[in-house]
Amino acid sequence: MALCVTDATRALACRDGKAAANLKLVSMFVIFFTSVIGISSPVMLARLFQGKPVYDKAILIIKCFAAGVILSTSLVHVLPDAFDSLSDCQVASHHPWKDFPFSGLVTLIGVLTALLVDLTATSHVDSHSHSHSHGNKGSSEYTPIGTHEGLGTACKKSAETEVELGVDDRQSEELVKLKQRLVSQVLEIGIIFHSVIIGVTMGMSQNQCTIRPLVAALAFHQIFEGMGLGGCIAQASFSFGTTAYMCFMFSVTTPMGIVLGMIVFSVTGYNDSSPNALILEGLLGSLSSGILIYMGLVDLIALDFFHNKLMGSQPWLKKASFIALVLGSTSMSILALWA
Repeated sequence: MALCVTDATRALACRDGKAAANLKLVSMFVIFFTSVIGISSPVMLARLFQGKPVYDKAILIIKCFAAGVILSTSLVHVLPDAFDSLSDCQVASHHPWKDFPFSGLVTLIGVLTALLVDLTATSHVDSHSHSHSHGNKGSSEYTPIGTHEGLGTACKKSAETEVELGVDDRQSEELVKLKQRLVSQVLEIGIIFHSVIIGVTMGMSQNQCTIRPLVAALAFHQIFEGMGLGGCIAQASFSFGTTAYMCFMFSVTTPMGIVLGMIVFSVTGYNDSSPNALILEGLLGSLSSGILIYMGLVDLIALDFFHNKLMGSQPWLKKASFIALVLGSTSMSILALWA
């Protein structure tokens, strides 16, 4: 209880609504521009290398860097913040929050939810593909090969087999693209949860001592997180309109969250350090953390390192991809010192 009183005294000393509002306005523009730079960089690089021999390798390395960023975001940034919110003395001193580790439970729910969405979408795509392929197959008839007619039929069947193999290759490539698009969209949902929480929390805060260091830290945070999402969007080969829309949504989510937080505070006088605010922040953070952990480990790292033919055929590319993964996770982890 003495710790709660000390924290409250320190917060009151830093509470300045006018100074905090000015810092928020500056942070909105800074975060927007750094978000645009972060998410558009991989997309522009992908378009620059498109059609060149190094295109596939460059995309793979960018995506591995992105996987490191996403995994570090979930484990080093989002989950500890959610745990801290639910462990705050204003929350953890009451039932049922002091009786059960809800941050871990909701993280598990996030993982299972992401798995359910992944399974449902994949089974839907697979069933659609199988029904399409069965519909294209005609009835096969036996013809003796020794006859002249049999030789002609054998040549015809051989040509048909080659065509079917080409169709199967195109269908498998299309399935991979659909999977990559699904991963990118679910990943953006998880990141948007996280960005909204950051924005609303900053918007409701009147503590200038907290906001000032967050402005610079969040600028770098959005750059690396944007590079993570942008790498996945680049590999999914969306249309220009969809790519622009996804980049725009990522860039404006945190500034819109700040505006929403400022509106909520001005209308209701809602305290960002109240027990209800901390519980909401902790639950949403835990849920988004679970989604990001699943996407980072299963749909990004495992998919590329164990099921990518290009990486399996070139050992040096596997080493370069692992280095990119470590660099991405290290860069995002270092930012935890400030944000």
